[in-house]
Parts: sequence; structure tokens; C-alpha cells
Amino acid sequence: MAAKLKKGDKVIVLAGKDKGKEGTILSVNPKAGKAVVDGVNVAIRHTKQSQTSQGGRIPTALPIDLSNLAFLDKNGKPTRVGFKTEGDKKVRFAKTTGDVIDA
Repeated sequence: MAAKLKKGDKVIVLAGKDKGKEGTILSVNPKAGKAVVDGVNVAIRHTKQSQTSQGGRIPTALPIDLSNLAFLDKNGKPTRVGFKTEGDKKVRFAKTTGDVIDA
């Protein structure tokens, strides 16, 4: 199945402790149905110091379920994503405006 949300998409969180926050998708795990969003679902991880990195309390973005994310259209409103064919290519489009997301 084609991915409705991809790396680099601007999304808003619909549910959970970070409801209403916006961010950009850093990575997607389609098998688990989760994505890592910049600045969302941040937990503090305590790490030991190593030769390359400083130790301490480091904030890390953890994966969030794809069902709790919605794509932001050009107006900045949450929208669902649909698919349609333009010519011989399958493209994603925003359901609220009908605009093609990735041309």
C-alpha cells in the first residue's frame, strides 16, 4: 500500500500528550505504523559519556502512531490524504483543498 504520510511532510498531532503540536516527519516505519516527528513525543534519555559524545540527559523524539497524525495542507489545516492518477502517475492530494501534494 502506498504511504499517505512520508518523510519531510508537515503534520499535526491529533491525539496524545502532544495534541495540537506541529512538526516535520523525520522517519517513517510503515511495518510498525509509526513515525518520528521533530519535537513531538520527546522523552529524556540518560546516556553515559563516550569518546565521541557528551553524556547526560538527552531529549529524544520517540515514534508516534500514524493514526494520531494528520497532514497539514497549504492553509495550515489538518487534512486527510487521498490518491488519484494524473496521466500515468499516482499522486497524493489533500482532501480538503484537492491540491496535489507531491507533483
